[in-house]
Amino acid sequence: MAIRFTRLLPGRYLLDVKGYVCPHPQIYTKKALAEIAAGDQLTVEFDNPSSGESIGYLCEQEGARVLERHEHQGTFRWTLQKD
Repeated sequence: MAIRFTRLLPGRYLLDVKGYVCPHPQIYTKKALAEIAAGDQLTVEFDNPSSGESIGYLCEQEGARVLERHEHQGTFRWTLQKD
């Protein structure tokens, strides 16, 4: 189990924090948002349901929007865009 922050394409990033519980997904999402430019998109994959509330709140505080929310077999995949 390792945190993975990957650049997929220009302006598109993936943060995989599956296997971690709060507050780690929120902390790593905040760090990843600090690393990307305004307008870039960050897809966050996590499997702790309570992390969704924390990440949603973080977006409000950090100037990011949740563009998409998907859940499949206990794994959540949210796409965020930094404002």
